[in-house]
Amino acid sequence: MDDSNLAQKVIPIDGGYCEGGGQLIRNAVALSAVLSTPISIRNVRHNRRPPGLRKQHEAGNCVNLAAEICYGNTSGVSVGSTELEFRPGVVRLPRILTADPGTAASTTLLLQVALPCLLFGHDTSSDASSSILTLRGGTNAIQAPQIDYTVHVFLPFMRKHFGLDLKLIIKRRGYFPKGGGSILCTVPPLTGPLPPVVLTDRGEVQRIFGEARVGGLPYFLANRMKKAACARLLAAGFLLEQMQIIAVEERPDEVTGSGGGTVLWAETDAGCWIGGSAVSEKGKSPEQVGKEAAEELLRNLEYGGCVDEYLQDQVIIFLALAKGRSIIKAGPMTDHTRRAILLTLVQITFENLHRTAIHIAELMTGARFRVDELTRSTMVSCEGIGFVPAVLPSG
Repeated sequence: MDDSNLAQKVIPIDGGYCEGGGQLIRNAVALSAVLSTPISIRNVRHNRRPPGLRKQHEAGNCVNLAAEICYGNTSGVSVGSTELEFRPGVVRLPRILTADPGTAASTTLLLQVALPCLLFGHDTSSDASSSILTLRGGTNAIQAPQIDYTVHVFLPFMRKHFGLDLKLIIKRRGYFPKGGGSILCTVPPLTGPLPPVVLTDRGEVQRIFGEARVGGLPYFLANRMKKAACARLLAAGFLLEQMQIIAVEERPDEVTGSGGGTVLWAETDAGCWIGGSAVSEKGKSPEQVGKEAAEELLRNLEYGGCVDEYLQDQVIIFLALAKGRSIIKAGPMTDHTRRAILLTLVQITFENLHRTAIHIAELMTGARFRVDELTRSTMVSCEGIGFVPAVLPSG
């Protein structure tokens, strides 16, 4: 079978696998765009009630954004749809894009889809110009990493371990549930395959940093979040001199709506970042927010992994596309991570188009993952494929 015919085959994906949520869709369309391979997803959000795409659900927004980046076509991206199809075109870089879904959809989840597309696209410029992406929506939302986590944990990891010079500016914050925020991200094109990552020793925690923020609310609420977070960390045995946690009140011109949240991150002497966060919600006291963020951080530290539960999900795509063998000690394997691994295998294994995601993962073809579950953590290894885009024909 020649490459031109193979590229037109549609890979079927069961959207009800495991947790059956938006993470599956985000990973699938990002890899579809990167690899120029069309996909169809059935049972969209099958395990949610109600199933299918919702009006403000970020998955549909992510599909549309990926399609815009790669000049692709979609079908089934509508309210209530339980089936969708994504047919990518070619990502030609650099791109200058603005994505505004008009909802409180998380900007960090939109970025999870856009970033692989803009990194692994075809650079058609003569000077390797960076792509510039403006994303609007929620910056500090529930059920998604806060933008501060992206800035202080995800991006430092990507810079140190993959050598990616990614830049992100928060132009305006949009707190849950109103949204209305705006971020600007600059993404340079890759000049070669990503290197593998080896992280098996977390090392000792040197500092715990953090920001307790409010917008459209009084400063003392942020200070109460900060104090509660510090108190919980002190109770766990950390010293006050190890903590650099600040309370911040956003200026009125820096925020839409009102809300708040706390993001904490620990830095170790082995070059690891471990995070924990919580978002303000109606009926939740500032003390609860600060304490919840600290407890999430402590839980991630207790596992002994080199990445936290959010980061282990987000790096799966990059490990699969990197060149060589990566190995990372992580926390317990989540449904998100299992699904990310399976989807990566589905997208890369073109020879088994008729098989399900689970069966393809069992065959361990394409990007080869191995997960060794330890007592409280896991060792995730991957034989990456060293992906680089094919050279486009001139003209």
